[in-house]
Amino acid sequence: MLKNYFTIAWRNLVRNKAYTTINILGLASGMAISILISLWIWDEVSFNKSFEDAERVVKVLHNSSDGLHINTVSTLSIPAAEELKNKYAADFEHIALYRYARATISKENGDEKVIDLGFYAEPAFTDILSLRLIKGSFKGFANPSSILISEHLASVLFNTADPIGQTIKVNNELSATVIGVYQNFATNTDFNKQEFILPWSHLVTTRPWVKDAYHQWNNNSFFVLAKITKHATIAHINSKVKNLLVGKPDRDDHPEIILQPASKWHLYSEFKNGKNVGGNIQFVWMFGLIGIFVCLLACINFMNLSTARSQKRATEVGIRKTIGSPKSYLIIQFLSESILVTFLAAFLALISVWLTLPWFNALASKDIQFPLHVPVFWLAIFLFTLFTGILSGTYPALYLSSFKPIKILKGTLKAGPFTEVSRRLLVVFQFTISLSLIIGTVIVFQQIQHVKNRPLGYNQDGLISIEINTPNLRANGVYDVLRNDLLNSGYVENMAAASNTATGINNHFNGFDWPGKQPEINQGFGVSYTTHDFGNTVKWKFKEGRDFSRDFPTDSNAIILNEAAVRYMNLQHPIGTIIKYEDVPFKVIGVIQNVLMESPFEEVPPNVFMLRYMYLEAITIKIKATVNTAKALGAIESIFKKYDPASPFEYSFVDTDYADKFSFEQKIGSLATLFAGLAIFISCLGIFGLAAFMAEQRTKEIGIRKVLGATVLNLWVLLSKSFLLLVFISFCLAIPISWYIMENWLSGYDYRTSISLWVYLSAAIGVIMLTLATVSFQTIKAALVNPVKSLRSE
Repeated sequence: MLKNYFTIAWRNLVRNKAYTTINILGLASGMAISILISLWIWDEVSFNKSFEDAERVVKVLHNSSDGLHINTVSTLSIPAAEELKNKYAADFEHIALYRYARATISKENGDEKVIDLGFYAEPAFTDILSLRLIKGSFKGFANPSSILISEHLASVLFNTADPIGQTIKVNNELSATVIGVYQNFATNTDFNKQEFILPWSHLVTTRPWVKDAYHQWNNNSFFVLAKITKHATIAHINSKVKNLLVGKPDRDDHPEIILQPASKWHLYSEFKNGKNVGGNIQFVWMFGLIGIFVCLLACINFMNLSTARSQKRATEVGIRKTIGSPKSYLIIQFLSESILVTFLAAFLALISVWLTLPWFNALASKDIQFPLHVPVFWLAIFLFTLFTGILSGTYPALYLSSFKPIKILKGTLKAGPFTEVSRRLLVVFQFTISLSLIIGTVIVFQQIQHVKNRPLGYNQDGLISIEINTPNLRANGVYDVLRNDLLNSGYVENMAAASNTATGINNHFNGFDWPGKQPEINQGFGVSYTTHDFGNTVKWKFKEGRDFSRDFPTDSNAIILNEAAVRYMNLQHPIGTIIKYEDVPFKVIGVIQNVLMESPFEEVPPNVFMLRYMYLEAITIKIKATVNTAKALGAIESIFKKYDPASPFEYSFVDTDYADKFSFEQKIGSLATLFAGLAIFISCLGIFGLAAFMAEQRTKEIGIRKVLGATVLNLWVLLSKSFLLLVFISFCLAIPISWYIMENWLSGYDYRTSISLWVYLSAAIGVIMLTLATVSFQTIKAALVNPVKSLRSE
């Protein structure tokens, strides 16, 4: 019996090739998008879960109050970490301090040099993350001259040779012995770009400020990773340690410890006023809903086309019922057709996913692999396909099997008004979803463009950044001679150094005092240490006062504020004001326009610029506008090689670094464009099929109208207006839905665009034109048919 059902189903599909093709294409598109989204969601929700006992691995964060807001940071002081180890040893299996590192790595006697990211970490770090060693041992990792490297870095440096016991140079200052090679971190972890781990003891012995930090409770420059004991709960331990910092020296900012489990690092990374408010999880929900809706749109196509063509199947139903076929058999027959179509569509969808996955990975910045050998995946695909087939076929099966055989055989069967209304409602639902997606996508890109056009407060043209990674460039006197050589090259307009690049501030300190400061205010300021020429290199715009100058030796105790700092301090006449930092007086000599150095989507925070030739981390160079950039870079590289010959010359353009700040929003916008495009394609595919069927059903009417003098334009308007009415209703519904969703999304940004009327109008016009183009193919084709043939066929 089952074989008979599918045999008949196959014959019906082959007999109606056009409608079968439309149904399979629509379902395949919807299912392919749903599968891609499911793979993306699985990759997101499994982030940081590849660690052994990941549910027990936590980061130690903390809240602090500046008197106005509660700020959450992912760093801690060394004394706080040490107290956790000493007082709460029974609650934690391991606790480890670590810091991120960027270093030039090379073989001791080799030319192969790479700049990679890694860690400085305490020995317990490897136990917390359950690092898997491929070669070597963790024994001896406390030795400052040891190093652990990833299998990827081992292959780059040593190819197939055994790296254990080999000596490599780190920043041309440390000869480190490779004691172990660990398995690469999974791509869906926060540590997937880290290629080496240096001992914490090396950082302490080579960086005096780190040694000093062991006595500074307010120096929150370090990350802390921990693993709680078995059978303990994070909530219970968190309640015990949350007041660890209360009453400690220099911690009058109402601090509170927070333990965040590994499963939440990626998806729940945003905090506002001390409370977690989500993060990337909003996009998991958003794309999950999009996947469901897109698949539903494809199912609606199947329902509409099946019910629209009910008259074609009416005779079959009448005869089957007359000879004794029960209703349940007819339902199974029609469901078997929908399930067969769905499995054919699933086959096509899987091929599409397999072929497009590399392109999708590039679009989404992922490394998702097609789970060919994962049984659970195939079980999920089977259940998903079966569910889709039943969902799309249930309504048509119930509708077709309900026909009365007497009416069918008498020829008096007519589709009731409910059928036509339900079909139109489903079309309205399709286009409402499609229009909402299109409007949302346009607003995402409008927000990105709005922020890109934001005033920067400096000039990015011709600016390049070079990070200072080696002691050669930090050596006493090198900065001045390097700068002179660059200026004398004829290619460089100016050069400066700072504790940060032009697109980011690394240091955020409190401890500032100014006239009129309220005692409860303890705002952290972004602090940038610069050389004399930084402002002139990036072209700061001064509101008041002057820049740092070599003509004023007292500038070593001078500072420059941005507008946000002046406004926050409520300084009416800032120039000449004495501001204390850690009880050391500094004189304000200048106020600059807000310089956008951190997130472009947020308000510019209060920033302070100090003159220092210490703690310099990056060099900024302004290339002359009149010279060839390629030649200038070659000349700059040769000068840098003169002072740091062993390190590779790596630079980045400041405008490119700034553009990278939009990469996540660009990625979301690109994915939304893909999904919105396929949603409208599926909707138009359904309209195309309905228009073809409508034209077929009204062949006689069209012929009579043409005989009576109707023009092609008259017939086109007659056949198209019903579809345009449905699109107009969809547009009216999509406006409030999309406005509500996108207004909530935009509210998460401090610097945001407003939703303009043109967004809705352009989306409406675009969809109307697309609908007209889709419908017109069928309507004009029907209108051009010779009426003699039309009437003869009837």
